[in-house]
Amino acid sequence: MPAFGDPEARLVIIGLAPGAHGANRTGRMFTGDRSGDFLYRALFQNGFASQPESRAIGDGLRLKDAYITAAVRCAPPDNKPSPGEFARCRAYLERELDLLTRGRVIVALGKLAADAYLGILRDRGLIRSRAAFPFGHGREYAMGADRPILLCSYHPSQQNTSTRKLTAEMLRQIFGRARAIIAGR
Repeated sequence: MPAFGDPEARLVIIGLAPGAHGANRTGRMFTGDRSGDFLYRALFQNGFASQPESRAIGDGLRLKDAYITAAVRCAPPDNKPSPGEFARCRAYLERELDLLTRGRVIVALGKLAADAYLGILRDRGLIRSRAAFPFGHGREYAMGADRPILLCSYHPSQQNTSTRKLTAEMLRQIFGRARAIIAGR
C-alpha cells in the first residue's frame, strides 16, 4: 500500500499497517474504515485535511502539509504484523523519511509505529536506545537538532476508540499540538 499526502509536508504520520477492510479494499491509507473516520476528522479539525472523512480513493480528500505512511505496507493477518513484515517494509519507511526533508513533527499512531521509527533512528546512530523514549499517548520527544519532534498517540483502531482508550478529543489534541509545533509555539 503506498503512502500519500503532501511531499512538502511538515507533519508526517506513521501508522501501523493498511486495514484489511479499509485501505486494503480502497487502495489508500485510512480510507473507508472507522480508523480513518477518526483520523481524518482530527486532521480536518486542525487544518491538515480538506474534508473530515474519506470513503474512496477518488473522493476529493487532499492532505495539507501532512503525509501518511505506515511501518508495514500490506494488511497483516489479524492486524498483527510479524517481525519479518516489519523488516521487509522498513526500507520503504526509511526512504520516505529521507525524502520528506521538511518534516517538523512525526506523529506515531501506536507503540509499534513509534518503535519502527525509533528503530530507524537507533540503527542510524541518532539515538542510543528506544528505551529512552517510552510510549504513551501524548508523549512528546525532541529528537535532536534538525530532527522532527516525535508525538505519540494511541492508534485510532476500533479497539481503542470503542473502549474510549482513545477519544476523538484526544486525537484532535495530538494534531492540535502538531500544528502548534509547526507554528513555532
